[in-house]
Amino acid sequence: MTLADLRKTAVKKTVRVRFVLPNGMECAVDEHGLARVPALNKTADFNLEQELRSVNEFLLEYWAELDKKGMPRRQTLSRAELDAMTAAGGAAVAGDHDDE
Repeated sequence: MTLADLRKTAVKKTVRVRFVLPNGMECAVDEHGLARVPALNKTADFNLEQELRSVNEFLLEYWAELDKKGMPRRQTLSRAELDAMTAAGGAAVAGDHDDE
């Protein structure tokens, strides 16, 4: 799974994906596909694509599904589960282009 795959999945499923980088900072990919590291206050001295490879746990926030308190439904996924989700999304997108 690449950062581009993760961004596409976040947009397609309208979710925010949060994960902790090996350096302890949190990264969030929002439902618009933008990856942000809120704690970063200067130019990054790391490559987000490379750091993503070592992340094993992801938190998905479904903003289209709010509970009674207005909080999004949350789901924690392992790398393998998120890989399967992004692969399924990619297959669906590839299938859509075959029909044209």
